[in-house]
Amino acid sequence: MVIFCGLSACAQKNNLQMLDPNQTTKEKIENRKLVIYQALVRYFGNKNTTNKYYGSIEENGSGKFNDITVKALSELKKLGVNYVWYTGVIEHATMTNYSSAGIKVDDPDIVKGRAGSPYAIKDYYDVDPDLAVDVKNRMTEYEDLIKRTHNEGLKVLMDFIPNHVARTYHSDAKPANVIDLGAQDDTTKSFDPKNDFYYIPDQKFIVPTGYNPGGDNYQSPLKDGKFDESPAKATGNNVFNHAPKLDDWFETIKLNYGFDVQNNNTKHFVPQPPVWKKMRDILAFWASKGVDGFRCDVAEMVPVEFWHWVITDLKKKYPNLIFIGEAYDRNQYKDFLVNGKFDFLYDKVGLYDGLKRLMMNDSNATIKDISFVWQKESKGFSQHMLRFLENHDEARIASKAFAGNPWYAVPGMVVTATLSSGPVMIYNGQEVGEPANGTEGFGGDDGRTSIFDYWGIPQHQKWMNNGAFDGGKLNNDEKKLRQFYSKLLNLATTNEAISKGNFYELLQAIKTSTGFNDKVYAYLRYTENKRVLVITNFNRSDVTLTVNLPKDVVEAFNLKGKITFTDLLSDTKFKTENITNGLNITMIATSAVILEF
Repeated sequence: MVIFCGLSACAQKNNLQMLDPNQTTKEKIENRKLVIYQALVRYFGNKNTTNKYYGSIEENGSGKFNDITVKALSELKKLGVNYVWYTGVIEHATMTNYSSAGIKVDDPDIVKGRAGSPYAIKDYYDVDPDLAVDVKNRMTEYEDLIKRTHNEGLKVLMDFIPNHVARTYHSDAKPANVIDLGAQDDTTKSFDPKNDFYYIPDQKFIVPTGYNPGGDNYQSPLKDGKFDESPAKATGNNVFNHAPKLDDWFETIKLNYGFDVQNNNTKHFVPQPPVWKKMRDILAFWASKGVDGFRCDVAEMVPVEFWHWVITDLKKKYPNLIFIGEAYDRNQYKDFLVNGKFDFLYDKVGLYDGLKRLMMNDSNATIKDISFVWQKESKGFSQHMLRFLENHDEARIASKAFAGNPWYAVPGMVVTATLSSGPVMIYNGQEVGEPANGTEGFGGDDGRTSIFDYWGIPQHQKWMNNGAFDGGKLNNDEKKLRQFYSKLLNLATTNEAISKGNFYELLQAIKTSTGFNDKVYAYLRYTENKRVLVITNFNRSDVTLTVNLPKDVVEAFNLKGKITFTDLLSDTKFKTENITNGLNITMIATSAVILEF
């Protein structure tokens, strides 16, 4: 292994990030960079291009488990993906009537959008009927998808929503020995550690004023602004009031893990509240079907003590399960990784937010936003942070709410994929520049692809090409964009400098170089056998640089005289006659290079 200057003192001096010294040999061998493709199943295979405002499933269509074919999966693998996160799988509340299949109809007054939110869970032990060709055979269709995915050499992630459920929650698919949530609650108490839910005694739930479920044209005898829930239950986003507001998660009810939220978060964890074991059994149910990991929704709203117990317990039987926590409080990262036992956490408020400002050409954005992430926020556990530029909660890069041009993502995406050995994720349609134009219904015109409505993703549908999954309807620019993503994501897993190498920031070197400004960022990733120099230009204009590598880098790598650098993204070669004089390179606006040397 190449070591600069000496050991820890020098490493600290030069901002050198070493591999985790506590990592076992076995872990080092098996370490594999995760490249995750988030596929919202309702959209991924939907060929319907109608996209009617507040359209029904009959009008706008819905993708099915069966639409995700062997061909589709093989193309995702070629893209560089090794994990697929199937989003919206578990049965949730909806305005679509499946009573003919024995599924109870939901009251639309507590459903967001015609399709309903995938995070308002109606039955933890069942799958969304929207996603099945044969509704009564829906679980088998999902199990077949898991098998297809594995057969193509890919692993399966799915959502686990532990904090809240739909107000109409009732499991009709649960195993015979399972006691349903809330079935044994004492509803006269606002809090009891033995209760599954929190209550507002002597108060009836009130639907938020002004809610118009399904839009003006949606008609239903149940659409009357009322919902019979007495006593009212606390709402999912910690609203302990019988009348939540329209911008609350009013369609959900919060689960009780033994936190007395209204009494200074007093803990009642011994004996374990019933919810703990019920949630453990739900996770085990899905793991037994071959699911390889879980993206855990709003993980910070559930006590870290529960995560420690449940993850430790499940990994006894399923040691290769991975757990990804949706987390936003950087002050809690260490607690949820070390004590909570999560494998990975979202890096949203750190790297994503900083890169977004740079990509939007914010006048206050600088590369210090990136430097801060590894120096301060995730120091010591950067490899455990999941990096992304899009997911179902965030605006599309190409939307008017974000960068407005998918190519502006290039420098940010390169940093996202190569800054550390931690996972990188993209969202279906991102790789072909989906702009999320239009107002879908409840989702509104906000630059996101709505999770609440039936809809199609036009750019993704071009690549899907009516089920051929060959990009046949993409134009040349869109094909080039997808090729960029494919090149980058494959490099992330196949180039060991990126997938598991050390990190060296070149901020100090930049001070002795020329042409750099506060929107050009550079760093090294390296192992004993491979080394790359990553340079990213977030400027909306070209820059001409002379890159001077620090003396300790030149000596450690034994660099002398003429050196050739090859950009792994474009195969372009850059040469310097004498490395001590630096490398001259002109970078076009919003671009990046990954230079192997």
